Amino acid sequence: MNMPLRLVVIAGPTGVGKSELALDLAELMGGEIVSADSMQVYRHMDIGTAKPDRQTRIRINHHMIDIVDPDEEFNAALFAREADTVIHDIARRGCHIIIAGGTGLYVRALLRGLFDAPPCNRQLRSSYRLEAEKQGDDYLYYELNRRDGAAARHIHPHDRMRIIRALEILDITGEMMSEKRQQHLFAEKRYDCLFIGLAMERPLLYERINRRVDAMIEEGLVEEVEELLSRGYDETLKPMQSMCYKYTIDYLEGKRTRDEAVSLIKRDTRRYAKRQITWFGNEEGIVWMPPHDRTAIYNAVKGYLNL
Repeated sequence: MNMPLRLVVIAGPTGVGKSELALDLAELMGGEIVSADSMQVYRHMDIGTAKPDRQTRIRINHHMIDIVDPDEEFNAALFAREADTVIHDIARRGCHIIIAGGTGLYVRALLRGLFDAPPCNRQLRSSYRLEAEKQGDDYLYYELNRRDGAAARHIHPHDRMRIIRALEILDITGEMMSEKRQQHLFAEKRYDCLFIGLAMERPLLYERINRRVDAMIEEGLVEEVEELLSRGYDETLKPMQSMCYKYTIDYLEGKRTRDEAVSLIKRDTRRYAKRQITWFGNEEGIVWMPPHDRTAIYNAVKGYLNL
């Protein structure tokens, strides 16, 4: 029986320092980095997704970055499939593998796979979207909470896409998504891993997030969004609806002032970080460590990989 490949996984909220740590580890142990970020997969979206720059990517191989255009479909299942190929190629070349990213569903899909769910039903999905337009996301969230409270607790009240998907699964299968997810927890692990979660005090994390947003504006986020729109990428596309891009588009369309847009990006990014902390706090086997304690992290990684 083949032993599962060993991965070092660096996860945690946005702005906590995952990319910097992954880069340090890759240089220390001769590794390559696989991004588990649902936004960094998109080409032409660099500043708003905090992608590593070209020089960094030349110095250390990064994977699962710039693999689809903003108007192409991409999801956790596709990520796991593509990342599997990359991981086995890295291992074949004798390099260590570092997974770094804050998209919890992508990390979970890679490590454990996804539970068996029915394909989307376009008629049902369209019906729920129409309902949301008429009565608001709060109404859909109320319905989900009434029918599957456990699933609702893991979904943000304004995450319309995931709310609709959970309701869709209920309607098609008659089973609650929370129950299907719980059954899936007993599935065999796809990889062996050291799962490190980076944690720091909330005030410091929020300060770092605010500074990162300011830096994005200085680096040209507005100009990046203008370029995306000029390329014909519609504002209704899923990646264009993410925090940095959505509010910047509002500013460009005159719906908000620049200061209002920046303030909302900061607010929603802080809220997103809070949800990430909750998500990873529920993951099995995660070991929380402060990002500044490099000695402890290095020793844990060396011990795990027998370096």
